[in-house]
Amino acid sequence: MNKWLRKSLFVTISILTFGLVTPSQLINQVNASKINDRDGFETQAIDRSFDQADSYLIENEFNREKFMQDLIKQAEIQSYQKFGTRIKPVIENEFKEIILPNIEKAIEETASQFPNDGVKNLTITEQPGAGLSEKIFNIKDSILGKDIIRFHVRRDNPPQSGYWFNFHYHTYHDDFHTHHELGSIYWDKNTPPKWMS
Repeated sequence: MNKWLRKSLFVTISILTFGLVTPSQLINQVNASKINDRDGFETQAIDRSFDQADSYLIENEFNREKFMQDLIKQAEIQSYQKFGTRIKPVIENEFKEIILPNIEKAIEETASQFPNDGVKNLTITEQPGAGLSEKIFNIKDSILGKDIIRFHVRRDNPPQSGYWFNFHYHTYHDDFHTHHELGSIYWDKNTPPKWMS
């Protein structure tokens, strides 16, 4: 496929899906489709993008509630991806009970500051930070390309207390300086494995 045609397709799909399908996801689909049916891919990808864009419309009106539910679901998925297979089974229940409701509340409070046209532009980052990185995910304005809210988890090791995972977030209101607490989950006396391991 010509480079200009491919770039045009990426831009069109990104615009039509409000950033929910990104060019990197599309590239993965293109690579997978080369094995199967090369000519049928463009039609399938475009059809999916229209379906996804339409899924937030009810009688040609933007369905803010459904959009927010999907954004929160993506946040949960990104969190579990960050935890990896070694940490997730240990903290998953506490995360769902304590931290996730606070993440939902923070996302909803932040989104409430935007009109429907602004909320449509909110997207969640695709890749959490691995290793010792604090980043779980960021929510950004896809039009401006700027982060709105950043969710982090820090490993704390107070003296004689073992290891804790401290969940918090930062907002663009104070240039991401203030820690807004979401809660903490106890790990163990032993050092936890690296994220995404």
